[in-house]
Amino acid sequence: MLFVLLGPALWNGFPLIFPDTGGYLTRPIEGMPTLGRSALYGWFLYLAMPLAFWPVIVAQAAATAWIIVLTLRCHGLGGRPWLALGIATALSVLTSLPWFAAQLMPDILFPLAVLALHLLLFRTIELTTAERCGLGALIAIAIASHMAALALCLGLLVALRLLAFVTSLGLPPVRLRDGAIAVTGGIALCLASSAAITGVVGFTPGGTSFLFGRLIEYGVAQRYLHEHCPDPALRLCAYARHMPVSADDWLWANDTPFYKLGGVEGFEPEEKHIILETLKLYPMMHLRTALDATFEQLTSFQTEISLDDNDPTFDAIRDHAPSLLPVYQGARQQTQGFDVATLNLVHVPAAALAIAAIIVAVAARRRLNIPPEILALCVVALTALLVNAAICGVFSHPVDRYQSRLVVLAPLALAMLAAYRRRAPPRLEAAAV
Repeated sequence: MLFVLLGPALWNGFPLIFPDTGGYLTRPIEGMPTLGRSALYGWFLYLAMPLAFWPVIVAQAAATAWIIVLTLRCHGLGGRPWLALGIATALSVLTSLPWFAAQLMPDILFPLAVLALHLLLFRTIELTTAERCGLGALIAIAIASHMAALALCLGLLVALRLLAFVTSLGLPPVRLRDGAIAVTGGIALCLASSAAITGVVGFTPGGTSFLFGRLIEYGVAQRYLHEHCPDPALRLCAYARHMPVSADDWLWANDTPFYKLGGVEGFEPEEKHIILETLKLYPMMHLRTALDATFEQLTSFQTEISLDDNDPTFDAIRDHAPSLLPVYQGARQQTQGFDVATLNLVHVPAAALAIAAIIVAVAARRRLNIPPEILALCVVALTALLVNAAICGVFSHPVDRYQSRLVVLAPLALAMLAAYRRRAPPRLEAAAV
């Protein structure tokens, strides 16, 4: 199963990289606050440098394989190695799963954290103490590796607790204790790892800046500047007529006003001021654009592989691991590229059909005789996708990668539902026997 999940990296000749990979790597080395880059995940990359980063993706693939096998076992589908391998292979062909497992990014931790949380909330009775600890550790590492994972886990806990009151849904009892402990541990690990690695106690910086970028992309910030500039208290007024039109340009372009005004530290107070003022002045515009962003994110899940804009990662490897440059530059990702469009001819419809199928399955749960534990998995998958879309769409901006890393949950839930129905005889036949 590991070879299947590592397939893209093995074919590439080097772990897959992303522009953000360089930011993660330099965070523990330079100790500087970096926009949206976790010190803990960067530390993992740093430790794996002597072996060309391969230990990171091997660990990611191993965790993925473990979660798949454990999820099958806890839903009465264990003891079938062929089934686990078949599902992993199908997910590797039909979804983005191996492209994230084999990439030097914490994105693969998102679906793993959701599945771990599901098992702790709904199937903890099937778990050993060691397995519960392992799942809790996985959730904690995911949270400490990316702030969006913290928001996702918190949102999922709240949403599932509320759904527990919908008795007609027929979900099994939700056991919040272990899940809450794991999330709390993730918060503690985030703070502790930042202090130990960078000397600064705090969360990964940049949340305000990502939100402000979304307000720029949806025109909220421009409206405020148009109505309030010139104002000597607003340094951004100097750039009001030359504002970027997208969140990415605001956050990452070389000539963006964001960095001219001090970046994540120097401009944050003014960002917070404008955000709060626009909430007071344009509440309906905020609501409308938040709903638009959520819907756009919910329906945007193409697999993304960075082929052209990897300079930050190249610079980081050149500066801190120059011996790896020949093998890095010789990898297919840097020399030949991938036909991403062909991948998405499969990945997008497969994910969309799986989402539609589990929505239908949940709606027809009684007619289909879906057992509560499988129903809970389907509901968790759908809820996680919706919560993730709201978090990433509203507090950052819609990006295919944000939803693509999580959408694998739908095909997995559908595959397990199909496997369960194939295994279990219909109730009428069982009664006749």
